[in-house]
Amino acid sequence: MRVLVVGRIGQVGSELGLKLPAAGHEILALEPPELDLLRPETVRAALEGFRPDILVNAAAYTAVDKAEDDSTLAFAINCDGTALLGRETARLGIPMVHFSTDYVFAGDKSAPYVETDPTGPVGVYGRSKLAGDVALLAANPRSVVLRTAWVCSAHGGNFVKTMLRLGRERPEVGVVADQHGAPTFADDLADAVVALLPRLVLAPEGDAGFGTFHLTGTPFTTWHGFAAAIFSGAAKRGEKTPVLRAIATADYPTKASRPANSRLDCSRIARVHGIEAADWRVSLDRCLTTLLGK
Repeated sequence: MRVLVVGRIGQVGSELGLKLPAAGHEILALEPPELDLLRPETVRAALEGFRPDILVNAAAYTAVDKAEDDSTLAFAINCDGTALLGRETARLGIPMVHFSTDYVFAGDKSAPYVETDPTGPVGVYGRSKLAGDVALLAANPRSVVLRTAWVCSAHGGNFVKTMLRLGRERPEVGVVADQHGAPTFADDLADAVVALLPRLVLAPEGDAGFGTFHLTGTPFTTWHGFAAAIFSGAAKRGEKTPVLRAIATADYPTKASRPANSRLDCSRIARVHGIEAADWRVSLDRCLTTLLGK
């Protein structure tokens, strides 16, 4: 298939650039200025020039704290830009896959969130992403919204790389232990997209394969638990590691609130598409081997 990927250099976009060609697909992955969600003419030109069978949107405004002071740009990219992609793909009759976030929820549920749970984002980033999700599904019903969380990879900036850096620089590191979720590795998300494509390209509007799905890693943990696994893997590879200390969210204030519960129930995508949540511990080991070369 011909796949247009919006967002080439981010964590998910980088992995899509590897996984899609390996699966035999022809891809065109674009970044601004070639394709700029703030300039509709570039979106139309890319779609009409490449004529893809499907579009995958891996681009977003993801600066969670900065969004609190930059809501105009966050909404322009995450809402208006996503809606634009929905309208343009619908006009050409092609389906779309779009990545969303656990931040669409308030994070105060005592159990993992399912797709039908009421949303209630508490910050600008979450509100902008939710607005984009809603606009996309209204504009192009032949779309999949993939909500995910705690994305990491060997590319770009992320929690794994931050922990490895802090482990080298500091004798002790404090990590939040009262936020719950599941690390999700970008290469596993790219594998999921590859698995989705055959059905989505052929399915008509109204097919159960479209709509909103959750997909993260498994099992659930905390940021502290994730950090412990990172340092354990690094130590096995001969890296210097710090003393790890558990702290509370209140001990690490940020401009934007973080969900205390980012756990997403991933049973629907398994039931509808046969895609199982990947064990993040296996994915972490693979990522550390890539990053540390051993």
